[in-house]
Amino acid sequence: MVGNDWAMQFLADILNITVERPAVRETTALGAAYLAGLQCGIYENLADIEQNWALEHRFTPKMEPEARKGLIHGWQNAVDRVKTC
Repeated sequence: MVGNDWAMQFLADILNITVERPAVRETTALGAAYLAGLQCGIYENLADIEQNWALEHRFTPKMEPEARKGLIHGWQNAVDRVKTC
């Protein structure tokens, strides 16, 4: 999903937040490796690790509030229709 520009922009729009895509897209695996490196003494502190992080692209909300509200309302209606309890 992180590689899909449309999905990232939609996420930023629907949540009305800025979404940042890191240069390394396998961030979860990289984070585990960084924590292991921190534990083993390869990195002294979190600041050493933060220096390695790089931004690839920043997605900022562009959707109009009324459009966002309409999409969220439609999603909520769809969820209500499929609830079994």
